[in-house]
Amino acid sequence: MANSMTGFGRGETRGHGYSFSIEMKSVNHRFLEVVVKLPRYLNVLEENVRKIIQERVSRGRIEVYINTKETEEKKRLVKVDKELTLSYDNSLKELAQLLNSAYITDIYRLVALPEILTVEEEETDAEVLWPFLEAAVLAALQQLVQMRRDEGERLLRDLRNRIGYLRDLTKKVEERAPEVVVEYQEKLKERLSSLLADTTLDESRLAMEVALLADRASITEELVRMGSHLDEFEKTLQSSESIGRKLDFLVQEMNREINTIGSKANDLVISRIVVEGKSELEKIREQIQNIE
Repeated sequence: MANSMTGFGRGETRGHGYSFSIEMKSVNHRFLEVVVKLPRYLNVLEENVRKIIQERVSRGRIEVYINTKETEEKKRLVKVDKELTLSYDNSLKELAQLLNSAYITDIYRLVALPEILTVEEEETDAEVLWPFLEAAVLAALQQLVQMRRDEGERLLRDLRNRIGYLRDLTKKVEERAPEVVVEYQEKLKERLSSLLADTTLDESRLAMEVALLADRASITEELVRMGSHLDEFEKTLQSSESIGRKLDFLVQEMNREINTIGSKANDLVISRIVVEGKSELEKIREQIQNIE
């Protein structure tokens, strides 16, 4: 089973006077990178969120957006700055005396002055909110993981089809390889006969030349390794572990074998098959970039 590294999840919960809304999305990344964006008063819970994700995801860049909103009236306290109030009152008395004006203390005018009264909200304990936030994170993560799993299944089907097609191309090369030597022998014999005219052709020398070509152009080892890589690729697709890196390595190895086959075979038909195979490998490589 393979998982894609692309996914999205959303979770919501309410509790202790707050509603929590979590959005989580993941994209391709070589390793696991978790980015958590949350209100400052919840910063102490960031590591808790990371830990939950790290236990369920092994690769990808995971971005987590945490939004909160108060759902109930929180306790608020009104605080009076007594010293500042007295200072204002004394200053106003001095001002009245300076202007020879009567002064009567007016409490309602005093409270309108800056910083006489301040409203303080009850401090929120982030740890108390964690069970509610955790539920929202788990809901979002469950959606994200399921989406990655569904997308991974689609990728697996596509990769199996492409590997099957690549195996067919390899078989065509195997069938064509012996014909290359036979055709070379016939062409060489015709050319030598034309050049030598009435001179008798040395069959043993011809056989030696053909044997040398067959040895230089032999792609048997490359075809065997190619078949082994294809088998290992299909086997890896059945693994329940993280397989992205291994698949990427196998694609590199197959690409190396195909390039060698193309350069050694020196045959137009095989060259065309090689070009087709390299094109298919590139499509496979692009697909596995999305696999965890």
